[in-house]
Amino acid sequence: LLDKANLLTLSAPEMTVLVGGLRVLGANYKRLPLGVFTEASESLTNDFFVNLLDMGITWEPSPADDGTYQGKDGSGKVKWTSSRVDLVFGSNSELRALVEVYGADDAQPKFVQDFVAAWDKVMNLDRFDVR
Repeated sequence: LLDKANLLTLSAPEMTVLVGGLRVLGANYKRLPLGVFTEASESLTNDFFVNLLDMGITWEPSPADDGTYQGKDGSGKVKWTSSRVDLVFGSNSELRALVEVYGADDAQPKFVQDFVAAWDKVMNLDRFDVR
């Protein structure tokens, strides 16, 4: 994932903020709920990171054996569904550190600012006509 981001000239923080932001915005294939760790879907919030860090959630493979994972709360109720890509942000040490930055209580303004900057960068990568 980091190597692919690097091919787009994205740094690890830029890739992280883009993935988290696009997940909460619901920008998924076929509008699937994978990685949409928020109750306020389609709002640019840092909920992806906050809820990924939630120690009250236990992640386990889905019984459907389709490569997805279920995040269950203390009562055993499925609260979130995810892909391996979402969970790598909690297990890879470099990405985990970034998740903790964006998942902090006071990180919402930084998250929005960084998301907008990274989005602008991606949208202008092949715009040689405006440089």
